[in-house]
Amino acid sequence: MPLSGKQQELADLLVRARRNVCQLSALPDDLVPQTANDAYAVNGNVAERLGWEPLGWKIAGTTEEVKSKLRLDGPIYGRTFRRFACTSPARFKAAELLDPLIECEFFVTLARDLPPREKPWTLPETIEAIGEVHAGIEVAECRYARAALPPMPAILADGCASGRYVFGDRIENWREGLASMPVRLEVDGALRREGFGTDVMGDPLRPLWWLAEQRRQWGDGLHAGETISTGSMTGMLPVRAGQQVRARFGDTATIEITIDP
Repeated sequence: MPLSGKQQELADLLVRARRNVCQLSALPDDLVPQTANDAYAVNGNVAERLGWEPLGWKIAGTTEEVKSKLRLDGPIYGRTFRRFACTSPARFKAAELLDPLIECEFFVTLARDLPPREKPWTLPETIEAIGEVHAGIEVAECRYARAALPPMPAILADGCASGRYVFGDRIENWREGLASMPVRLEVDGALRREGFGTDVMGDPLRPLWWLAEQRRQWGDGLHAGETISTGSMTGMLPVRAGQQVRARFGDTATIEITIDP
């Protein structure tokens, strides 16, 4: 999809911010995309110009709490990059993070393509394309300063604040159902958030189905090897230098992150 002059100008800013690991202090009103599709087109252009190997996609706005906080009618999504994927335990330098938010999610990796086609995908078909599921934490980052966030379409253009992805243990019994799995998020040993898989659209695999339909209609689909983070069960928790983060996914997996000063 060809970009307008304003879309191209926004894409230029976001490419520079990604490459320089920095935030935009303010965004002119006339650079905010008019529609969600305009914003997603900018995000695609940014990803293409960066040339970074894709990890897959992130989905956000999959719980009632997050939708309410962000004033969303439904889920949103953005491109993610493999260079920002790592395994637990992970350490990050606070100075290299952009207003980081901790989000506990399931990371679903596809074994088969879900290509564009005329007929809509079904949930069972989507599930059959899954190769494996990991416990995960996204350390979400935004290219706009938190104190001066622009309207939502501009955030969509930034990949919905896609950041870093910490993979925990593989969940071997995921086919038995993820909805009932409890998740507890601790910071410096104190419980800060908790939730269940069912908080994510009733079943944390439903966001994958939703995204498969979005990209089917867009015309490129989803691809084998892509990892999709299906939305936070614990909301968006800010973290700062010196903190220790631990997430427990039932009795199945633990993820640990240290934010170094």
